[in-house]
Amino acid sequence: MRGSPIEPGIISLAVHDFFDIISQDASRDFLLRMLYLEIYNENINDLLDPCNRKLQIHENLEKGVFVAGLREDFVDSPQQVLELMELGESHRHIGETNMNHYSSRSHTIFRMIIESRQRMQGEGIGNVCDAVRVSVLNVVDLAGSERAAKTGAESVRLKEGTHINRSLMTLGTVIKKLSEGVDRQGGHIPYRDSKLTRILQPALGGNANTAIICNVTLALVHVNETKSSLQFASRALRVTNCAHVNEILTDTALLKRQSKEIEELRSKLKIENELNRVQREYEDLLVQYETREPSTRYKLSFLRQSWVKQKATI
Repeated sequence: MRGSPIEPGIISLAVHDFFDIISQDASRDFLLRMLYLEIYNENINDLLDPCNRKLQIHENLEKGVFVAGLREDFVDSPQQVLELMELGESHRHIGETNMNHYSSRSHTIFRMIIESRQRMQGEGIGNVCDAVRVSVLNVVDLAGSERAAKTGAESVRLKEGTHINRSLMTLGTVIKKLSEGVDRQGGHIPYRDSKLTRILQPALGGNANTAIICNVTLALVHVNETKSSLQFASRALRVTNCAHVNEILTDTALLKRQSKEIEELRSKLKIENELNRVQREYEDLLVQYETREPSTRYKLSFLRQSWVKQKATI
């Protein structure tokens, strides 16, 4: 997924495409944030904050399926995204087996959330209620299935391989049922049998465009694994999703909330500046009053009342 500086991986290419497209679209305001997690031994860990471990999956009407407690970082450049990726990779579980010196011992999910809304001329508080579009990019790096006889896995490595195979088996079952149209017939899809399939539920059988890349080898010694991967890819091709534009008309979108907060702060700042001006005039007239200038008494009384009213509005 990451690739190298000479041969960029999927994430690097996708991120650069994102920012290129955004820079060319002057008609919309964009807000991007990212998160990075791993599923290790069926536990969800935050790769951007290693203190966040064994996180739980929740679901509600506003967010759908989500992992609570994950660190989300606002990003405004490809370099910032890739730096956070490097940070996350340093916390990922990696091990060595007989088949691979640098073996992934967990599944990882890189996610970018893109919010945007139409940019308007002379925006005011009344205009920030326009619909906000929300898109989510999930890039998933699956750990490969393992046979203990080939990997030589023992103890911790054997436990890791067992969890990897179990989650991949659940993923295969979900893909098989979706390809057979079980969901359209009202049948049960076992998304909850694995943390991986539960998190990816919207992408696998819902409102999403999904692409799957299967890596295989021509080595005869691994012919069974290659056959299994190709069968999985063949079933995945038969899954039909129905993607549509997500537009939010409530305050749940972060971009909209921030726009409202900015407008409210501007209004408060304007009132505070007016209050400070009135207070300065009041203090100046107070000095004149103390020097016994009769002409200032009426102005002083008026400004005192005005200052009290302005202060009460904050």
